[in-house]
Amino acid sequence: MDPLTTARVDSWAWAVRMFKTRSLATAACRAGHVRVNGERAKSAQPVHIGDEVRVRSSGFDRVLVVSKIVNKRVGALVAAECYVDKTPPPPPREEVALVPMRDRGAGRPTKRERRDIDKLRATERLDPADWPEND
Repeated sequence: MDPLTTARVDSWAWAVRMFKTRSLATAACRAGHVRVNGERAKSAQPVHIGDEVRVRSSGFDRVLVVSKIVNKRVGALVAAECYVDKTPPPPPREEVALVPMRDRGAGRPTKRERRDIDKLRATERLDPADWPEND
């Protein structure tokens, strides 16, 4: 039996477990979230060994180089052998300022609590001297 030389990009992405269902893979291709060698890929576009496939999921791109063609869904260990993952490491997470949270059911904040919240949020309020004049 001849080894496969091409496969549809949606079928290949599904077979190597980039998507849970073939329908999701097709929808991602239709939405432009899959690129083959830098070009937007339609779901029926063929992929060859050595092609670079970019799959956008969860807000970042996965860069895969096709090393083996498969048409049927395979196990995770076999799927990992079908591509070389060239995805760059994610950027370091920046420290996110903690937003003060009120207990649920605590009611409206008092005037003092509101001022403290405003200080934490560093909201810019107009100085009364900057208010527009009522003519």
